[in-house]
Amino acid sequence: MSRNRVLVSEAKAGLNKFKMEAAKEVGVKLTDGYNGDLTSRENGSVGGQMVKKMVESYEKNL
Repeated sequence: MSRNRVLVSEAKAGLNKFKMEAAKEVGVKLTDGYNGDLTSRENGSVGGQMVKKMVESYEKNL
């Protein structure tokens, strides 16, 4: 059973845009469709960049 469910459906487009921006910043060729040809390292760098930017944003707003 998948635990990944969308709680706020309106946020999905924003998160996808954020993911694409993070991928561009780290130099990963991410597409809107299938990305199964990317390595775990490439995918992890995108996720890590997203977390880094979220933490920076949170700290800035403290």
